[in-house]
Amino acid sequence: QVQLQESGPGLVKPSQTLSLTCTVSGGSITTAYDYWSWIRQPPGKGLEWIGNILYFGSTNYSPSLKSRTSISRDTSKNQFTLQLSSVTPEDTAVYYCTRSRQFSDYADYWGQGTQVDVSS
Repeated sequence: QVQLQESGPGLVKPSQTLSLTCTVSGGSITTAYDYWSWIRQPPGKGLEWIGNILYFGSTNYSPSLKSRTSISRDTSKNQFTLQLSSVTPEDTAVYYCTRSRQFSDYADYWGQGTQVDVSS
């Protein structure tokens, strides 16, 4: 049973960097062919894919967010992180981390989500 838990500040000031951590239990972020994603949902809007990190450490990002996004990992802690720089109020959303398997476009495990507000 894979479990994911998002953590990080719930409030970030404009122009600063949003930083979230996803802690994984019940599975390893280095398991072959798994990949790990960040997804967000702004108020009143649909889900938006931010990016992912593959089991061997390679990353992919949404074109609209690529210039501001960095996903990394700490394998010793079985965690992966999201950093979104230069945030604005438009980045306010519920942020989720997810797990997907090889060849799948769908996430089979989700964290509960964490609300992040960008405000002064």
